[in-house]
Amino acid sequence: MADSTNECLLIFAKNPERGKVKTRLAKTIGDGQALAVYKKLLRITKSVTDTLDLSRQIWYSNYINEQDLWSKGGYEQRLQEGDDLGMRMQKAFARAFSDGFSKVAIIGTDCAAITSKILRQAFQQLEEHPVVIGPSSDGGYYLLGMTNFYPALFEQKEWSTSSVCRETIQQLKTMEISYHELPVLNDIDTAEDLRASGIDIAKSDRECNSL
Repeated sequence: MADSTNECLLIFAKNPERGKVKTRLAKTIGDGQALAVYKKLLRITKSVTDTLDLSRQIWYSNYINEQDLWSKGGYEQRLQEGDDLGMRMQKAFARAFSDGFSKVAIIGTDCAAITSKILRQAFQQLEEHPVVIGPSSDGGYYLLGMTNFYPALFEQKEWSTSSVCRETIQQLKTMEISYHELPVLNDIDTAEDLRASGIDIAKSDRECNSL
């Protein structure tokens, strides 16, 4: 039986600042609405992770905000460190394993389709496989989990490109590491992604000031 006290979910989030989030989406809908959409995604991510019975850590991109939505609900607030996304994730995983967790998974805050069920499935699969990966439709991944620290998975990759998930899976095969693939989900990076998600831009805009 799984022991949730040894499970840790790392949530990587950008500080919600106008002009600094969803920049590709902003080219189509503007900085203001892109910020509103991102804040909506933060709320979705929190509502999904609120129900999980495990350790949850929110890792901010630039600074820790002790008065935001993550400051309530038992989330440990931490600051990302490193020059690129790979190094930042690598350091977060290393910290979690050094803290004694035996199952660690990371997600971002760009996936409106993620559910508590999928996250629970990820940790359940770590009972059978040392790695679990959730491919996103743009070629990246929305989740990566592992029971051992594999720093090489975060090195020598062009992050935020369509090759990241494929290269990671090929790396796992080369390293002869068993892995489980979760369902493919859609990250929101473009106007097309936003339309596919069903998020109401106008409603998100009205909710923007609540975060």
